[in-house]
Amino acid sequence: MSRIGRTPIPIPKGVDIEILQGLVKVKGPKGALEQKYDDRYVDIEKDDGTVYIKSKGQFKNSNAMYGLYRSLIANTVEGVSKGFEKLLHIEGVGYKASVSGKKLTLSLGYSHDVIYNIPDGVNIEIENKGVDVKVSGIDKQLVGLVASQIRSFRPPEPYKGKGIRYKGEYVRRKMGKAANK
Repeated sequence: MSRIGRTPIPIPKGVDIEILQGLVKVKGPKGALEQKYDDRYVDIEKDDGTVYIKSKGQFKNSNAMYGLYRSLIANTVEGVSKGFEKLLHIEGVGYKASVSGKKLTLSLGYSHDVIYNIPDGVNIEIENKGVDVKVSGIDKQLVGLVASQIRSFRPPEPYKGKGIRYKGEYVRRKMGKAANK
C-alpha cells in the first residue's frame, strides 16, 4: 500500500470541501478549485477536519492511483489556503522582463522581444529591475507549467550561464576550448 495515500489530509480553517461522485470541490480564502478522481480506484471520505483516501484495490492500478489522488487533493487544499509560487531568475547582459496587463515581455537577446500571454489564474510579478520573475497562483500544475514555458524561451546555457533559470537552480558550467591546452 502507498504510504502517501494513507496519510490523512488536514483541512485548514476557512477551507470548505465538498465530495461528489468523481469530483472534489475545494473553496478557500484564495479561491476555488475542482479535482476530478476516478471512483473505481479510491473512496474519499470527509471526517471532522480531515479527508481520508481509501483504496478499493480491485484493479492493478489501484495502489498507484491511491497515492496520486491523495497528492492532487492535498495540492488543491494547499493552493486555496496558501497558494503556490515559482521564482525565476534571468541572467545575461540586456536580458530583462516586464509585465503590461496580461502580457509578459521578455528581452532575451533575440532580434525581437518574446511576448507571452499570461493565462487566467496565474499572477506574474517582476522584481529586482526586471531580472527576477515571480509566478504565483492557486493551481500548482498551472503555476509549474507557466514557469517551465517561460524558462523554455531561453534555458541556461553551460558556457556563460546566460538564460532563464529557476531561483537556486545549479547550472553546471563547462570550460571553453581554450582550457584544453
